[in-house]
Amino acid sequence: MKESVTYQAILEEGREEEALSLILRQMGRRIGTLDPQLHDRIQALSRSQLEALSEALLDFSTAADLIDWLDRENQ
Repeated sequence: MKESVTYQAILEEGREEEALSLILRQMGRRIGTLDPQLHDRIQALSRSQLEALSEALLDFSTAADLIDWLDRENQ
């Protein structure tokens, strides 16, 4: 069962949800409460983009830093 495609997909989805949750909590601690639009933009990121954001957020000090990063990612 652990080798099934469905099982692996469920595990992958769970990992992405955990990564997203962690990043959103870290972002809240780093720059404060996110407005819903920024929250939605982060939720729309791919797994590789979430991984990149998890590193980039360490350099953020304002929401503008996040917005700039998101704008660059979506070019």
